[in-house]
Amino acid sequence: MKKLLLLGDIVGASGRRCAVRYIRENPHDFVVVNGENSAGGIGITPRVADQLLDAGVDVITSGNHVWAHREIYPYLDSCGGRLLRPENCPPGNPGTGFVTRRSGGVSVMVLNLQGRVFMPGSDCPFRAADRVLSGGCADIVIVDFHAEATSEKIALGRYLDGRATVVAGTHTHVQTADASILPGGTAYITDLGMCGSSSGVIGVNFSEVRERFLTGRPVRLSVSEGDDRVCGLSVTLGPDMKPSSVETVNARI
Repeated sequence: MKKLLLLGDIVGASGRRCAVRYIRENPHDFVVVNGENSAGGIGITPRVADQLLDAGVDVITSGNHVWAHREIYPYLDSCGGRLLRPENCPPGNPGTGFVTRRSGGVSVMVLNLQGRVFMPGSDCPFRAADRVLSGGCADIVIVDFHAEATSEKIALGRYLDGRATVVAGTHTHVQTADASILPGGTAYITDLGMCGSSSGVIGVNFSEVRERFLTGRPVRLSVSEGDDRVCGLSVTLGPDMKPSSVETVNARI
């Protein structure tokens, strides 16, 4: 195990197309993508999840839009944890928020959490992380923190520094410029960005967004097309399975 790839929110068909191409052209040992906007710009379906997994994705994470398509509910229970919903969702929801998989002779845990600031109601992500990480240790721990507020993301990164291998924020679709290795050895970025068309506004059609802002009406949004871009983070690991370097991915496809 040498290199990890984390890709930000995949938006619609254009996002799937460019993410799949990037994954195939840039091999990594373990790949995690956030797929909660991958089906038509909101939610994910079993067909889309299978397409991403067949393309070489190891685990798909999600967030507040994971419930948009009801057909994904039974899939969350049957996919063996390869599609995650946030671990700190209220009890009783289908699926799981973390999974441990073997890859290249090492164990890799992926944990999906959702923030509480400016987000739908959920349990405490900090306590959820404590509970999961205290239950067993993997060689590599990857955390996708799907959250709005940069302060909440930075706080969780610091909170898990030294306990997680990577903590990466998702949700805003805008890549931040703070990729680093924290003092305790955890690779960190506040937001991975998005995969999809950069010709609109965070992956959706500009004219529709413009109308929303100008009129205040709930205009229906559609996925934009053109100028496809892949955003994420590539993490190189040392022999001790700790990050030795990080590199942001921001590639026009």
